Amino acid sequence: LTDDSLFHCGFTIASDVGTIGLSEQEALRLREYLLKGGFLWVDDFWGTAAWEQWSGEIHKALPEFPIADIPPEHAIRHEMFNIGELKQTTNIQNWRRTGSTSERGSDSAHVDFKMIADEKGRIMVVMTHNTDTGDSWEREGEDHEFFVEFSPPGYSLGMNVLLYAMTH
Repeated sequence: LTDDSLFHCGFTIASDVGTIGLSEQEALRLREYLLKGGFLWVDDFWGTAAWEQWSGEIHKALPEFPIADIPPEHAIRHEMFNIGELKQTTNIQNWRRTGSTSERGSDSAHVDFKMIADEKGRIMVVMTHNTDTGDSWEREGEDHEFFVEFSPPGYSLGMNVLLYAMTH
C-alpha cells in the first residue's frame, strides 16, 4: 500500500483480509488511493472474527464512511448480469472433503455483500465476506463439477464488479 505504483491501479483485489493489520502509513495511503478514485474488492474472509478484524482495520483508513449492505437495486448488481443473492463459493478442498460451502459452519452460513461508498455514492470498497469468489475463477481445469457449480455465478459477479469499478 505504500508503493507509488498503487496509484496506477484503478482496481485492486485483496484476499483473506480477516488477518490484515494496517500500519498508520498504510491506512493513510489506502485512504488517499480510495478517495482519489481507486477501488478495492476484498474477498475470501470467513466468520465473525475475520469480519471484526477487517472492519476495524478498514475504518483506520475510512473512519467517517460506514459499511453498508449493497441493496438489490444497486447498479453493481446489474452492470452486465442481474445478481440477486450471491452464491457462496468455498475453497475446492473444503467442497471435496465436506460437500459444504460454509467454511466456518454456522459462523459463516450466509454471504455478505457490502460496500463503503464515498459522499457521492461511488463505491470505493466492495466486500464479499463468507465466500471465496476468487476460487470460482481459479479452479476451471481441476474439477468439472466444481467449475459448473461455482464458476458461472462467480464470473458474473466478477464482471459486474470490474465493470462498475472501471465506469464509476
